[in-house]
Parts: sequence; structure tokens; C-alpha cells
Amino acid sequence: ANNRITRISVERLRPFLALETLDLSNNNIVDIKADSFPALPLKNFLNNNRISSLETGCELSRNRVRRVEGLTFHGLHALRSLKMQRNGLSRLMDGAFWGLSNMEVQLDYNNLTEVSKGWLYGLLTLQQLHLSHNSISRIRPEAWEFCQKLSESNLSSNHLSRLEESSFVGLSLLDELHIGNNRISFIADGAFRGLSNLQMDLQKNEISWTIEDMNGPFSALDKLKRFLQGNQIRSVTKKSFSGLDALDLSNNAIMSVQANAFSQMKNLQERLNTSSLLCDCQLKWLPVWVAEQAFQPCVNASCAHPQMLKGRSMFTVSQEEFVCDFPKPQITVQPETQSALKGTNVTFICSAASSSDSPMTFAWKKDNEVLNDAEIHNQAHLRVQAGAGGDTEVTEYTTTLQLRNVEFSSEGKYQCVISNHFGSSYSNKARLTVNVLPSFTKMPMDLSIRAGATARLECAAVGHPSPQIAWQKDGGTDFPAARERRMHVMPEDDVFFIVDLKMEDIGVYSCAAQNTAGTISANATLTVLDSPLVVTERHFFAAANQLLIIVDTAEADAGKYTCEMSNALGTERGNVRLSVIPNPNCDSGVQGGVGVGMVGGAGSDDDGWTTVGIVIIAVVCCVVGTSLVWVVIIYHTRRRNEDCSVTNT
Repeated sequence: ANNRITRISVERLRPFLALETLDLSNNNIVDIKADSFPALPLKNFLNNNRISSLETGCELSRNRVRRVEGLTFHGLHALRSLKMQRNGLSRLMDGAFWGLSNMEVQLDYNNLTEVSKGWLYGLLTLQQLHLSHNSISRIRPEAWEFCQKLSESNLSSNHLSRLEESSFVGLSLLDELHIGNNRISFIADGAFRGLSNLQMDLQKNEISWTIEDMNGPFSALDKLKRFLQGNQIRSVTKKSFSGLDALDLSNNAIMSVQANAFSQMKNLQERLNTSSLLCDCQLKWLPVWVAEQAFQPCVNASCAHPQMLKGRSMFTVSQEEFVCDFPKPQITVQPETQSALKGTNVTFICSAASSSDSPMTFAWKKDNEVLNDAEIHNQAHLRVQAGAGGDTEVTEYTTTLQLRNVEFSSEGKYQCVISNHFGSSYSNKARLTVNVLPSFTKMPMDLSIRAGATARLECAAVGHPSPQIAWQKDGGTDFPAARERRMHVMPEDDVFFIVDLKMEDIGVYSCAAQNTAGTISANATLTVLDSPLVVTERHFFAAANQLLIIVDTAEADAGKYTCEMSNALGTERGNVRLSVIPNPNCDSGVQGGVGVGMVGGAGSDDDGWTTVGIVIIAVVCCVVGTSLVWVVIIYHTRRRNEDCSVTNT
């Protein structure tokens, strides 16, 4: 130590086989390589050097190490303590301490910003971790997965603002946690679950709102004590400290304590000192309970309101002198849970009343975080309140939170906080859900399919929440394909199948997409075609099957006729509908007439056959005439082509 050594020579160290301690502090060492030290059971001391590059080492306080790579300490199994304070460390790579075990790590006074499982990988037997005076603002989920033997952790004097439910998961052996002098304003209800042996220091944070509005966050910490000094707590609810046997609330200007808030306490620790109590009728229970529990020597509490009791110890106030006004705001209108369409505006309303004219402040929180840039409108008006002593005027305050063009990020729980000099009141938490109406990405199309084949109808939609798809036929859900189990729905492919089509499957099929925002539907008509028409004594074809003639039409001939044309490139279909009109001049059961294409006729038998003859003659004439015209056109076209060819030759 205290020389001018600039480098470490492994050759010089290798002969000392029994060397255990090597003090190289206060030298000029700049670079430490992975092979700088031989395989000896060394405990190194390298304080106050000029180390800027580190591949391996152990006690490195007051150097210039900014980053530690993975496997840097691989091989130093005998190391019991690693001290790297005051280096300006800002980054620890994954596996930075892999290979170290049975040890203590001290990384205080650096620039680390988060705790993550990556750089803690390999510290399976780590028992003490000191991270005070860094810039840590986040403990990542599952951060402690690889060091669950940890018994002591110091995270004091950092930038933590929230303790989530996952912040200390897995640390069942943790019995000492220092987390004071941070910015903690929110503690999740399950943040300390499973830490039954924990002793914790939470002093000098910002957890007043958290304590006043929580539901027993310390209920699992049976041995917790002496931890809430100097947190600006003004109100204590009956669930705030449930589960605790002892408590120190000194240096908090407590104004109100709900009935039975300390009923489970076996010891109030050193003191409950406050000179800010609201000595109203809700506080009558406290001096009686303190006297019964013999805690009076630990309590120094005096009144600040009403004026006639100001400065008096609560133990000198008679039960009759506790007045029943309410200078602290009381919530009268709670914000309501809402659902809204994306892009619309949402308004939350919250009201509170107070018997005091003390100036009122308003705040809104979303998921326990204060909305600093929210659009808030406040107003006040007088309200008459009936009481035992007659009607009195109280001031009612209303605060309105306006959310414009809400997005999915707007979803959450919203809560108003209304405060004055005498304390704060917290509303219920109203949930906002943002929805998007369903819209179709696939819609069913009209189908005409032969009997016995398979019909395939597609339908898909998007929305928020994801819409549910349902099918109906002709407005109902009980249809033949469903009863006969010929219907198959493929939700992953957004396809609806009906196999072995039958005539009774004909109808209008509706696809409905529904979520909490609303419902949309789309229709498709399914037509099932019989077996192809064949020639009978009343049905025959002409013009290469392009003309269908029905002779002596009957009611059974009415319906939809489909013409199908195909070639190698595809198939097209055309539909016509034939209506048969009964002839009142004919006997029942005999319609007579002839149908051609879309034409249906009626008449006597003679008239019918006359019409048939005329139609046949007309058809033949048309076919012959058309053929002659085409022959003439083709002849002249070829003649002209031949003339041009001869001329050119």
C-alpha cells in the first residue's frame, strides 16, 4: 500500500501459495485484467487507485469504474465482501457478479438507476446488499429471482416513488429493509406480502396520501415498528395500521384519527406527538382508549380546532366539549364508473362539503398517480344542512375532471382528493373502460350452391374489447343445420361451414359481432340449387341450352332459376325468378300457358298450344335469321381479308 505501483504482475504473485490478504490501496493501478491475480484465496484491497478499466477485482471504492461487464468476478469464490462505493457506477451488465457467493455487496454512492435480476444473476447466497445514495427509481418485477437468500437490503436515499406489489416478491428471508429518504408516495396493498419478519425504515418519504387512503398495507408485518416518522401524515383511518403491534408516528402533524384505528396496537412505541388534532365528536374515543391501554405517557396530543379548545391537551377536554362540526371535507358525490367509446369525451364529477371556510384544494389521481396536467374545473356554492341545533349553511365544493378524446391509455381508476387546512378526503375509485365499436374485417357473401355440397360463410370483426361472433338463420338460432349437426364454426379461421346442403338450408344468415360498446350485423342469402333441370314433356331447351321453355306452366314451376356458364377460367351464374299467376277462367289445378325465360303465361288449352306454336316458330325464325346474318358477316370479312392479302402480295 501507499506506493507507486501501476500494474499487477501475476508472475510475481504466483509463488505465494498461502497468500490470503493483499493490500494494494493508494497506488497508481489503472487497469486490472482477468488474469491479474493467480488462483489464490485472496482478499484484495484496491482502494484509492486510478482504476478505470475493470475485469476482475474486489474492494474498489473511490475509483472511476463506470461499468462492470458480465463474469468480471468469475473465479473469486473466496471473496466475502465486495465494496465499490463512490465510483460513479451507472451500469451493471447481466451476470456482473456471477461466481461470487456467501458475501456482502456494497454499491453505495453510485449512479445506478434500477434494480434488475440481470445484474443480480448468480448471487444465490447473497445476504447483504447495500445500494443507498444512488439514483434508483425502479425495482423491476422479478428483480430478486436470483438472490432470495437476502436478509438485509439498504435502498435509502434513492429516487423511489412507488412500491409495487412485485417490488419485494421472493424475499421471504428479508428481515431488515432501509428505504427511508426516498420519494415514496404510493405503496401497493400487497407490497409487503410474505415478509412476516421484516423490520423496515420508511421515514422521511411522502406517503401521507398513501397511508390515509389504504386498506391495511402493513397487515402482514407483525414485527414492524419505528418506521413512519416525518411523513406528513395528517389522517389515520381504521385500516391504515391493521396488523401492527407497535408504531411510532412522531413528527407527523396528525389531525384526525378514525375510531378504533389503533385498536390492535399493543404498544404505541415512544410517542404520538401532534398539536394539530381536530377535537370533534369523532375523536371522543381516542383519549378514553389511550387511558384504558395505559399509553398516556407515550402520547402528547393537543387540539388545534375548534378555536375554544386550541392548545389544550385532548386529555383535558371533556366529552361534552368535543363538537360535531366537520371542518375537514366530507365527500358527498362520488365519481362514477364509466365506459366510453374511443375518441369521445368523459367527465368525472366529485363533490365535498365542509363547515369551514378554509381554502380548498383539489386533485385527481389515476391509478394512484396525481394527474398534474389534467383539465380540472372547480366551483363552490352554499348548501343548507339540517342539524339538531337547526339549519346551518355549509360550503359544498365540486371538482370536475374532463378527459378529451379518450384512448386505451386513458383506462384506469380515477379518484378525487379534496383538501383544506384540516385534512384531505378521498373519493371512491371510479374505473374508466375505453371501448371501440366492432367493425367487420370479413363479411359473409351471398351464395348459390348445389344440394349436397358445402357452404362456406366468412365473418370476422375487430373492436375493443374483442367482439364475440354469433350466427342466426332467418332471425333464429334453431335451424336445421344446427339441429342436425351439419354446422361447424371455426373461430380461429373466422369461417362458418354447413355441410351436406339441403333445401331447408335456404335462407338469410346473419353474422353479429358484439362487445360492450355495441353490436353490428351483416346478412348473406344462401340459395341451395336442386339437381340440374332435365328435359320433360313440359321442359325443353333451345339455342344451345341458352333458352329454357316451360310449357303449360303450373304453380310448382314457380321459383328461382339459375343459369350457370363455365369455362376454363371460371364460372358465372345468373338468376331469374318465375312467378305463376293463377288464371280465374281455368279450372283449378290447371294453370296452362308457357314460360320462356322470365315469362309466364296463362290461357285455355287451345290458346296455350297456339302460343307454343307461335313461340316455337318465332324462336326458329330468330335462330335462322341470326345464323344468316352471321354467315353474311363472316363471308364479307373473309373476302375483304383475302383481297387485302392479294393486293399486298
